[in-house]
Amino acid sequence: MTALKNELQFRQGYFSDRVAFTALADLLQDVFDIDILALDRFGGPNLTAMPFGYFDAQGRCVANFSAFSMPLMVEGRLVDAVGYQSGAVRPEYRGQGLYRDLMRRAFAWSDEQGFELGLLLTDKPKLYQSYGFQAVDQSIFTGAAPKPGGAGAPPVRLSMDEVEQISLLQAKLASRTPVSSVFAVASEAKTFLLNACFDPSINLSYLPDLDAIAAWRVDEAGVLHLLDIVADEMPSLDEIVGGLGIVADCIVVHFPPDRLGWSGYAVGPAGWPCDLMLRAPAFTALPAGFVALSPMAEF
Repeated sequence: MTALKNELQFRQGYFSDRVAFTALADLLQDVFDIDILALDRFGGPNLTAMPFGYFDAQGRCVANFSAFSMPLMVEGRLVDAVGYQSGAVRPEYRGQGLYRDLMRRAFAWSDEQGFELGLLLTDKPKLYQSYGFQAVDQSIFTGAAPKPGGAGAPPVRLSMDEVEQISLLQAKLASRTPVSSVFAVASEAKTFLLNACFDPSINLSYLPDLDAIAAWRVDEAGVLHLLDIVADEMPSLDEIVGGLGIVADCIVVHFPPDRLGWSGYAVGPAGWPCDLMLRAPAFTALPAGFVALSPMAEF
């Protein structure tokens, strides 16, 4: 490990360096087949994030682990939380302790900053248990869908290729209210925007009468899936479905529905490909009820 680290350059907080950020983008493209350079369409990377990485003599990013501020609403309280993402190591550098070293640096930095709660998504939960993370089962919420009411202003389908519509979405994300008082992201716009870009099955509709944006899809069985709502004031589910004008027998809500004026049945664990894991060095009141992280907040 020591000899290898002597061959590599450790860098921290390098997102303002375009060359280094592009090197990280290359790493994530090669390992996960995702293109974070799409962030350029939304003003570039989150400069408040803290990446930890190793670079080789050619300037390639060979290993990385990043922390970023991710305020949450948890059990009615705004919590100063930190998310961890972009954890990757090039195949030829694996098994030599680089990832473990970067995790320790990131967790130590987060503790120094005083974050109350840490969270990550992973398909390898055992890797993080020794660092104090515990898996939390997520649920989805299903029930009869409300029927659209009287005629109102028609929804406006938003495109991630239209600059004006992206600006509208960014403005609404900047002032949004959390979708749930139980467990919800309070502020993390660029994750929402990236997820909208990466998943073509996600529909975004602006609902003029509610001044809200709904993220949704309809599956092959005709079930309406409500993924997220972006609004200054949370509308009811009746209002949302009415604004969308979608007729469906069944609806699945992908976040705790406590602010929707609707009570569905919690179903879980819901078969997510990755586990949600929480680490709470200074926060003891982990969610007691059913938890779900909106798909638009997945990172």
